[in-house]
Amino acid sequence: MRATRSLLIWAALGLTIAAPLAIAATSPLLAWRQPVYIVASFAGVVGMTLILLQPLLAAAYLPGLPARRGRAVHRWTGAALVVAVIVHVAGLWITSPPDVIDALLFASPTPFSVWGVIAMWAIFVTAFLALLRSRRALGPRAWRLGHSALALVIASGTVLHALLIEGTMGQVSKIILAALVLAATLKALIDLRAWVLLRRRG
Repeated sequence: MRATRSLLIWAALGLTIAAPLAIAATSPLLAWRQPVYIVASFAGVVGMTLILLQPLLAAAYLPGLPARRGRAVHRWTGAALVVAVIVHVAGLWITSPPDVIDALLFASPTPFSVWGVIAMWAIFVTAFLALLRSRRALGPRAWRLGHSALALVIASGTVLHALLIEGTMGQVSKIILAALVLAATLKALIDLRAWVLLRRRG
């Protein structure tokens, strides 16, 4: 019974990740696009699926991955997320530098750009804090509070970015993935109860 449940969970997660990638691969929005743009687009989709994985790994929700192992995978997935974001932004820069500059300066007329840039910087700040944590330059209290707050910014910013843009994932798969990202992030934050540290400090 437990093995069947584990198999169903992993199958559902695999389908959740594969579906938007498969839909993006057949999207008419990629027709006649430059290869670098296609790579950048797929990097964005991959990045969103990695954001779904992060809370599942951190809170040890996935069967067969206990807390310590799940958090180790969580760190590697975080590094992969940083790479995906860099590829996504760099590809868009190559295809249209003015649009990326406007987005980075928060001067873009498109709201989805603002939320994407906010999520991007939150991801980079999280990676920097993780580096400080690995070098023991950041205490566990500051790490958990900062990481939890940034996780919420990353999830919400990414979801708004994806929902506001007419992207390659398809409307239905995009909404489902966005809902799962928010649900997984909120549940992990509630279960891990990082705010308890803040209350104790007060």
